[in-house]
Amino acid sequence: MRRVVITGMGTVNPLGNNVEDFKNAMFAGKNGIGTITKFDVTESKYKVAGEVKGFDAVEVLGKMTARKTDTFTQYALAAAKEALTQSGIVGTIETDRMGVCFGSGIGGIETLCTDHQNLLEKGPRKVSPHFVPKMIYNIAAGNIAIEYGANGPCIAVSTACATGTTAVGESYRTILHGYADAMIAGGSEAAINPLTIAGFGNCQALSDNPDPESACKPFDKNRNGFIMAEGAGVLVLEEYEHAKARGAKILAEVVGYGSTCDAHHVTAPDPEAKYVAKAILDSLPEKDIDLSRVYVNAHGTSTPLNDKTETTALKVAFGEDAKKLHISSTKSMTGHMLGATGAVECIACVLALQNDTVPPTIHYTEQDPELDLDYTPNKAVKTPLDVALCSNLGFGGHNAVVAFKKA
Repeated sequence: MRRVVITGMGTVNPLGNNVEDFKNAMFAGKNGIGTITKFDVTESKYKVAGEVKGFDAVEVLGKMTARKTDTFTQYALAAAKEALTQSGIVGTIETDRMGVCFGSGIGGIETLCTDHQNLLEKGPRKVSPHFVPKMIYNIAAGNIAIEYGANGPCIAVSTACATGTTAVGESYRTILHGYADAMIAGGSEAAINPLTIAGFGNCQALSDNPDPESACKPFDKNRNGFIMAEGAGVLVLEEYEHAKARGAKILAEVVGYGSTCDAHHVTAPDPEAKYVAKAILDSLPEKDIDLSRVYVNAHGTSTPLNDKTETTALKVAFGEDAKKLHISSTKSMTGHMLGATGAVECIACVLALQNDTVPPTIHYTEQDPELDLDYTPNKAVKTPLDVALCSNLGFGGHNAVVAFKKA
């Protein structure tokens, strides 16, 4: 049986534009959510988001690439650059044995909005010739493959808010079954704009709390919606023997993946949580693990339905022993990065294992009587960890869980 390990990670997100900054801010319980600066929110009911800060695409990627790519692709390429640099795999592998599995929930919506406005105001001749290759959601995967000469499978996935985790899980399966020896996996999103905010807001998914210090409250009794965010996460997955032979530093091992669908409702999770629980259990190769040494990075969106459903799922999966789990929602610090969130949270899982530290769920002030598990309120906890689970749920009923084990 082939084994799969992580040899590189990279990120751009509201807590930092590299893994080290993200790690330090996450364990310190920093808040990456603030008042929206990307557009005038005077007329908007929704005032806050998790924006990427201090990112210069020209400096990181060069003028030509920055001009020809949407922001979601720029974030993807920046995160990939960090991950591939850390991994050092380029040049050590046959190019057709390295692939890409990368996605986005929405894709190049910034480009779509800009060029649609140009069409309406200036006519069809003012629509950019780069419009289509900047906008289509598979283009981040394509650009990563082009940049690193990855001639193996190049797959673009979109399972809404489960996209990043699905990409990591499907990359794990691709290597496990011998279709590649390495995969560049993850997700990216840049959708903080008036249209997207209005759309999610009008379907009653967003919090209308204008205070960045209390708007995102996963598992708290007073939670009332998620906070939109942006960013990207990339992980390099590699077959263990290949990584070992070239002397790569192994960051963690991927030991399982569960993928199910509620097949229940377009936006609402199934309250019985049967298939979320199945995805959790499917991701665990060993059923007798010590749950007191397991960290769960929950989807934890801060919506009334999601947080209750996830709590139910963990109880369905583990019964009363669910109370032994260390659980947290890093979205309390980053906001919800949609298609990128699972990839960034997979990185959080690896960091938790490396540091034997559970990241906190910040902004937690009042317990919901129906949510009685250990959500690691407000401060990180040092504790021995063996396994970490990244769990994400998406519109359409998509459920994805990836299990990591300490290297």
